Amino acid sequence: MKRRFNITGSCNPQKHYMVKLDERLKRIKEDYVEEGSYFLINRGRQYGKTTTLKALAEYLRDDYIVFFMDFQMMSTANFLDEQTFVISFMKSIEELITLEKESMKLIQAEALKALNCFKNQEEKNIGNMFFSLSTICRISPNPIVLMIDEVDSASNNQVFIDFLAQLRGYYLDREKRQIFHSVILAGVYDIKNLKLKLRPDEERQYNSPWNIAADFDIDMSLSAEQIAVMLDEYEADHQTGMNTVAIAKEIYQYTSGYPYLVSAVCKMMDEKLSRNAFFASPRLVWTREGIAEAVKQMMKTNVPLFDSMIKQLDTYKDLRNMIEEILYQGKRISFSPAEKSINLGVMFGFLKEQDGYVTVANRIFEMYLLNLFIAEESVKSEIFLYGQGNRNQFIQNQRFNMEHVLKKFVEYFADIYSEKDEKFVEAYGRKLFLLYLKPIINGIGNYYIEAQTRDAKRTDVVVDYLGEQFIIELKIWHGNEYNERGERQLAEYLDYFHQEKGYLISFNFNKKKEIGVKELQVEGKTIIEAVV
Repeated sequence: MKRRFNITGSCNPQKHYMVKLDERLKRIKEDYVEEGSYFLINRGRQYGKTTTLKALAEYLRDDYIVFFMDFQMMSTANFLDEQTFVISFMKSIEELITLEKESMKLIQAEALKALNCFKNQEEKNIGNMFFSLSTICRISPNPIVLMIDEVDSASNNQVFIDFLAQLRGYYLDREKRQIFHSVILAGVYDIKNLKLKLRPDEERQYNSPWNIAADFDIDMSLSAEQIAVMLDEYEADHQTGMNTVAIAKEIYQYTSGYPYLVSAVCKMMDEKLSRNAFFASPRLVWTREGIAEAVKQMMKTNVPLFDSMIKQLDTYKDLRNMIEEILYQGKRISFSPAEKSINLGVMFGFLKEQDGYVTVANRIFEMYLLNLFIAEESVKSEIFLYGQGNRNQFIQNQRFNMEHVLKKFVEYFADIYSEKDEKFVEAYGRKLFLLYLKPIINGIGNYYIEAQTRDAKRTDVVVDYLGEQFIIELKIWHGNEYNERGERQLAEYLDYFHQEKGYLISFNFNKKKEIGVKELQVEGKTIIEAVV
């Protein structure tokens, strides 16, 4: 069977190209399951939770009996009341016992007898359900591990809280009453953050009977090295001639190892770019230019992960405002998981901590969010329309003329915004340039903000256009000394990108400033500086 890159459902190594999970599974088993921990794997949408759980279930089978359930398979009606829930839950347990004939053969008859006892009871409640589950755990020759995927699909139900409370009670008393050796719940939401219908007030919504959970601190993102091993398997099948290590590093630069995004970029290159006349051979597809094109195509595609992101940002306005301030204003926000918007952003996978500050989780999310915000702004933005109307003049001799872009931006900014105060420009200067640039490169090029240099004083924008890269530094003027230091920093940054020319936009509030564009030589690099 021909393997492919998968972005729908869990991955199977027999059918899909995927990273090897052996080290991750080993750590989960040794650090959590063998310790008898109850814990939650909460990560963003499509972060490999289900794939990890299924692989872990197989990995544990020699030493444990695994009950693997998915709460998405239970309808809303199954959580209607306590009796309905326990009947549905125990029916799922019965199915698992019946289907797992090999691992359950020693206790299958006794386990089914315990289930029948429960079914014959007149009062079917959570207490009686756990009594039966305790019986099954007691007669089992191997410890039983309970795994529940998509557990947050049940989060708005009081019966779910009662279920967690019973798990907690048995956990605390398991020296006397046997119960599951380890419990693993997986979902997007951390249970302590669930907005429960019966606990709507801010204080109580953080109270949860799941305070017994061990902290799960295993990194589930994919490293560049893991991506390279996956690409080695692809290369063995397809012989494209790619440098798998270099391509893996470039994919990681865009995705920061977000599992879905890694697979989506690879799938786009494997299945879509091969039909693009510009990438006439697989050798041309699996290049830095091919990755940039795959990402550009993703920005135009209806991606469920992006739809989920929009939904959450519409729901949590403070989170959206925070991300806008980071991207547009270069605002540096100290990282604190106790702050609600930061906590939500990290939980959804949109944000992460970097050097003590909050940053957008990966370059693709950043590009998508910028596109989203700019698309919304463009409807009423005069400067967007100006860039849109003049885009054709910036292609000269079939090459993109970034210097001319800066010259026209300076002219336009001087005409429209010269009377604005410093506070306005600090808040909106970068935003205005991005709004101006977007329609000029739209459909052909990409751009993103380099998170390593983004701060309140300077931001680097990297533009990819028809295989060329342009590094543009945007900064607020803070005197000659600071300006010269910024020029040297840009020269150093050009070395990182292997570029000989860079571009600098200074938002200068000195009344004696000289507006315009000039060429500088700094540490062997050419810098085109625009002062507005």
